[in-house]
Amino acid sequence: MSLVTDCIVGAIAVSLAAAHYATESTYLPAATVILVGAYLYLRPASKQVAKRKSALSKDEWREFPLKEKVIITHNTAIYRFSLPNPDDVLGLPIGQHISVAVEIEGKDVQRSYTPTSSDDDLGHFDLLIKASCVVEILIFAGGLQIGQNIRVKGPKGQFRYTPNCVRAFGMIAGGTGITPMLQIIKAVLKNPLDITEIDLIFANVKEEDILLRDELDDLAKKHPQFRVHYVLNEPPAGWTGGVGFVTKEFIQKHCPPPADDIKILLCGPLPMIKAMSTYTEELGYPKSKAISKMNDVVFKF
Repeated sequence: MSLVTDCIVGAIAVSLAAAHYATESTYLPAATVILVGAYLYLRPASKQVAKRKSALSKDEWREFPLKEKVIITHNTAIYRFSLPNPDDVLGLPIGQHISVAVEIEGKDVQRSYTPTSSDDDLGHFDLLIKASCVVEILIFAGGLQIGQNIRVKGPKGQFRYTPNCVRAFGMIAGGTGITPMLQIIKAVLKNPLDITEIDLIFANVKEEDILLRDELDDLAKKHPQFRVHYVLNEPPAGWTGGVGFVTKEFIQKHCPPPADDIKILLCGPLPMIKAMSTYTEELGYPKSKAISKMNDVVFKF
C-alpha cells in the first residue's frame, strides 16, 4: 500500500470515528469531519510533532529549578519550573498529577499537584500554589528562590483522560481544586474531534479568590461546549452567579443527569468533597468510593 493510500485510509478512519460520536444534539457537518480527518493524516510529516521523551520518572526523584513566579492573588501564585532542555516536555498524562518533595528541618515533605501547563508547553511546567497550609507557606511563600530546585516524581493517579471517553463531564471544584479540571478542559477544547460537553461549577469565598478566571471565561466564550458556573460564599453587590455553598439543587441544575456515559469530577477542600459526595448520591449518581478508579461515575481527585 502506497503512502498516499495509507493517508487516505487514515483520513477515512478518523472521519468515521468522529462521526460515530456525533449525535443530533451535537451535530458535526460531514464535510468538516472529513476535512479535519484529512488534514490530520495528509499534512506533511515535517509539521507533525514527534513524540518527545518525558522528563518525569515514576521510580526516581528528579530535580527541577524554579524559573519564574507570577503572583495571582495575595496568597496564590503560579510557579514555573525549567525542564532540562528547551524542547523537553513534562510528559504528564491528562488527568494525572505529580508528587513534589522538599526538605524542611531535615525531613522530606511531600505534596501532590496537577500542573496548569501541558505538553504543549515546551521546556517548563507550571504549578498553581496557594499558601493554605504551613508546609506550602514555608516552601512557596518566599521560601523557594529563583534557581532553587524541587524534587518531582510521577505521573501518579487513577484518572487518565482520552478523547470522547464520556459524553459529558460535570465538574465541581473549589479553590486550587480547579487545576485538574483545567487540565482536562483544555485537552478537550483543543481537540476539534472531541465533542465532550463540560459544565464546571467553581466555588470560592470572594470574587477576587476566583483563580484563573480570565482563562476560564475566555475558553467558555470561544467554546460553546464548555460552560462555567461560579459560586461565592461572600458575593459582591450585583453578583449574578451562585451564592453560598454549592447545593444539591445547583448540581442538579448545571451537571449532566445520572447516566452511564457521563462523569462527575470532584476536587477541592475535604469538607466540600464530603458534602458533594453526599449530594451526588442523593441525586441518583453511584456512590463515590474512598479511592476513585477510572471507571467510576463520580471521581474524586
